[in-house]
Amino acid sequence: MRNAINRRIFLQLGLTASAVMMLPLAASAQAEKPAGKPADKPTDKPAQPHAEAALTPIKTTQLSDSVFLLQGEGGNMALQTGPDGNILIDASYAPAVPRILETIAPLSKVPADAPGILINTHWHQDHTGGNEGMYEAGYTIFAHQNVRQRLSTPQTMALFQRTIMPSMPGAWPTITFEHEMRIWHNGDSLDLVHFEPAHTDGDIFIKFKTADILHVGDIWFNGMYPFIDEGAGGSIGGMIRAGEKVLSVAGSGTKIIPGHGPLGTKADFLSFRNMLLAVREKVAALKAAGASEEEAVAKKPTADFDAAWGKGFMNADTFTGIVYRTL
Repeated sequence: MRNAINRRIFLQLGLTASAVMMLPLAASAQAEKPAGKPADKPTDKPAQPHAEAALTPIKTTQLSDSVFLLQGEGGNMALQTGPDGNILIDASYAPAVPRILETIAPLSKVPADAPGILINTHWHQDHTGGNEGMYEAGYTIFAHQNVRQRLSTPQTMALFQRTIMPSMPGAWPTITFEHEMRIWHNGDSLDLVHFEPAHTDGDIFIKFKTADILHVGDIWFNGMYPFIDEGAGGSIGGMIRAGEKVLSVAGSGTKIIPGHGPLGTKADFLSFRNMLLAVREKVAALKAAGASEEEAVAKKPTADFDAAWGKGFMNADTFTGIVYRTL
């Protein structure tokens, strides 16, 4: 049955050489860096699925004629609907799959058993936990090649003291790319573009050209300090470089979907990028002056930003430690 679905989806979407562009690999994944000792142990929410995702309603916000923002227990999702079939960006935690399918059903322009596409912005389980369930529902999974590598092998997240075991093969992306890909679908074109290692080494953004909507995954935690996965190639410098890329492709009217937090604008994202720059500068100065990680954390270099950005799951001290270690 899955083979038949895969054949149908390629016939339906016309994913031929004219509809898909792949460019050579621009950069290899960075080596894993030791995380050191965090100042405080943060919640392990991003590292493991949540049973409550099965009970959490998914909020739907219409962003254009065919694109919707879906917000539930895990990372923010986006849905494009139309006669060509559904495209879902990210899939929350595994227990959320019935809720996701329930939410998609009344929005869909095709039958419930029609094939669809699932695009992963990166490998973390709050964005890919639902992969296997969506695969079983007929979705073909697209992602950067590093996402497949990480989902198919054990991953250690030292900050959360967790080892993530490989996902089942049904959760692995079956269509991967190295640098960028373009899909024409439901009257729009979608650009899938790999960032250099930033939050992880498999981050991508998805730009809906006509709808002028940009999903940037966990490159943006809107209204909170971000988690940066050191063991998966993430760094503060990479996050800032990714931010520059976002700013280069977003217009003043672009709707930007963050990995976590509310929908935002280019101006909102610029504030986030500026915060990252300022914190890096402060922490780098302390490190250059000979301060240890613990001493740098004790200096509270994020103090000017904590009121605006310190209310998420990543506390200021832990974020400072990540910045220090990834400079």
